Amino acid sequence: MLAIGRRGTPRVLQVPGEDLPKVVYRLIDPEQYRGQHVLVVGGGDSALEAASSIADVHGTTVTLSYRADVFGRARAKNRDRVAAAAEAGRLNVLLSSTVVQIDATQVTLMTHGGYRTIQNNAVIVCAGGILPTKFLQDIGIDVETKFGTA
Repeated sequence: MLAIGRRGTPRVLQVPGEDLPKVVYRLIDPEQYRGQHVLVVGGGDSALEAASSIADVHGTTVTLSYRADVFGRARAKNRDRVAAAAEAGRLNVLLSSTVVQIDATQVTLMTHGGYRTIQNNAVIVCAGGILPTKFLQDIGIDVETKFGTA
């Protein structure tokens, strides 16, 4: 048996500047972003947890960008936490937005209102992962996906 977990290889945005060192694919410690302008990309639990955790750090400016118009995949408690942080002015939420370019000091997003550029020191992409299913099948491994039990 080979247990590879659920994360796999992080899904990338495929935009110019994504190879900059300021772009990462998971949150390690919210405190490391104190005093910075941070963009979190994604709409699942990982993204919402990262954004709200960093927003709790004094002196940060946090923007959460998600391509859809609602956080449909995230748990209610994470949606509530993001809503509370946004209402308190600690988190900027940009729904229906996509990153189009990452530069050293800013990020450009496409929104319904057109292009929007924000000041930025760090980008955290929480867009899921790509499992090596095809590779494993190509080398003769039968892959059986389990989604949990009742």
